[in-house]
Amino acid sequence: MTAPNQVIPAPPADLPGTLGALRAAGHRYRTVKQELRDNLLARMRAGADRFPGIVGYDDTVLPEVERALLAGHDMVLLGERGQGKTRLIRSLVGLLDEWTPVIAGSALNEHPLHPITPASRALVAEAADDLPVGWLHRSMRYGEKLATPDTSVGDLIGDVDPIRLAQGRSLGDPETIHFGLVPRTNRGIFAVNELPDLAERIQVALLNVLEERDIQVRGYQLRLPLDLFLVASANPEDYTNRGRIITPLKDRFGAEVRTHYPVDLDLELALIRQEADLVAEVPEHVLEVLARFARAVRESPSVDPRSGVSARFAIAAAETVAAAALRRAGLLAAADTPEGVRPEAPVARVGDAVSVTSTLRGKVEFESGEEGREVEILGHLLRTATAETFRARLAGLDLSGFTGLVAEGTVIETGELVSSAELLRQVGTVPGLAKALDRLGMGDAPTPEEAAAGVEFVLEGLHLTRRLGKDVTDSGRTRYGGRG
Repeated sequence: MTAPNQVIPAPPADLPGTLGALRAAGHRYRTVKQELRDNLLARMRAGADRFPGIVGYDDTVLPEVERALLAGHDMVLLGERGQGKTRLIRSLVGLLDEWTPVIAGSALNEHPLHPITPASRALVAEAADDLPVGWLHRSMRYGEKLATPDTSVGDLIGDVDPIRLAQGRSLGDPETIHFGLVPRTNRGIFAVNELPDLAERIQVALLNVLEERDIQVRGYQLRLPLDLFLVASANPEDYTNRGRIITPLKDRFGAEVRTHYPVDLDLELALIRQEADLVAEVPEHVLEVLARFARAVRESPSVDPRSGVSARFAIAAAETVAAAALRRAGLLAAADTPEGVRPEAPVARVGDAVSVTSTLRGKVEFESGEEGREVEILGHLLRTATAETFRARLAGLDLSGFTGLVAEGTVIETGELVSSAELLRQVGTVPGLAKALDRLGMGDAPTPEEAAAGVEFVLEGLHLTRRLGKDVTDSGRTRYGGRG
């Protein structure tokens, strides 16, 4: 299976084009599991990255996956949603040979040195060394199916093709079968996502292919020694619940690997940085707030732990905050800009994160008793994450310049459509601002938008630690002033 719009490269011109040339080149047949083992060992010996793009599993999940691959075991990944199970499964394709020879025109990607259907064996015997050889890119050697209760045997295994029957073929002839996803992934990797959702009769059909090496379609049994590496994913609760998986199929998997969410904040941040497609600058302290927020939501007793909170929650939150900054820049550009003042650049602020509590609540499964309080719960957890980030970043720093400013009666107003120039004008020159911006990772020369983001974060942190008062106007603007 290839990604949408993925361009498959053309095979190199120097690859053998016939069976005779293939033999002369010294090519040898290997099973998929042998191929994965050899290529994994080669990367280990070279010190190369074995699973590019997989974050947070180096010391936990990946060693277990590597042991399964080296042992030649089919495996099942168990974990809650959004733990990167599918991403990890798809990364296994990179361990296949870039190009592999196939019998030209074979629906089952049969190897020229190892044909499995009667028609292909006859073709090899007849053409001998003149047999045309095609080459298959590794991206075409992956099949995937999201299991649903209505998945049929025909989808996975195949069904009788009435047109071929009408052409005079018999039911016992493999040529009468329109093959499903599993046989068409022969000599590749096949993944079943959410395995427990397969009906029992479909699980039996899958077991026959993997264990008995035959296909049973409409009462007819067909010998078909497929060469596959099977990997499945499942929620632990569904997989271990009796009745959801037939015991022989569960026994077929040689390795059961548990996945998990990022174990610490740094890994959560690394994942957001890698995966989020940000349309505006999001300062590090804002990303940290969002990472802490996602972790707080996962740990909240108000959230159903069996469902989990996907890593996509934090990624989508970062993208939403960036979009809010871009929206502000776009709307402010439509307003009259004083001559000589440059347009607002899109830089996210901590206040932009408030919109996340409503737009992303659908990604979280709450406990049944919390109905109607979803946004309230998420808002509280976001404030908690902001306060924790404030303490972690600015603990011990003298921020009396800010509290002294409002003690003199100054009210600082910010909000979604308050420009950075307007916010900085209200604050003016504040003792300690430069040190605060430096602690927030903005360096010696932050842009006005970055400085405004830092100022808003300091103000919000001082409010959350009960050193500044705060209220929201009818127009949606936030006003920071004295306590009380």
